[in-house]
Amino acid sequence: MKKYCLILGLAVLLNGCGQLDKYMVVGANATPQEKFRACAVTEANSMLQNGTLFTKSLTATKDEIVSTCLKKMALEAAGIDSEAQTIATNVINALRAAQ
Repeated sequence: MKKYCLILGLAVLLNGCGQLDKYMVVGANATPQEKFRACAVTEANSMLQNGTLFTKSLTATKDEIVSTCLKKMALEAAGIDSEAQTIATNVINALRAAQ
């Protein structure tokens, strides 16, 4: 738990320095920890940019970031990337509009 709080804090601090890019991208041979760290930094930065990073408690925000990143990593491990998620969303929206 301390690691996740540290990662979240680090993301906020690094954003102020403008050097987040090197922490947000990992190579194909990255360890699961490196992939998780990159995801957590990306999610925290995204939440900071859209103004939702500090709207909940630290615990709730941390839990949301952890849940999102673990889900993304599990989907990637299963061979389902974000493009597949977008395709599924588009199919559902098209079917909704057709009714």
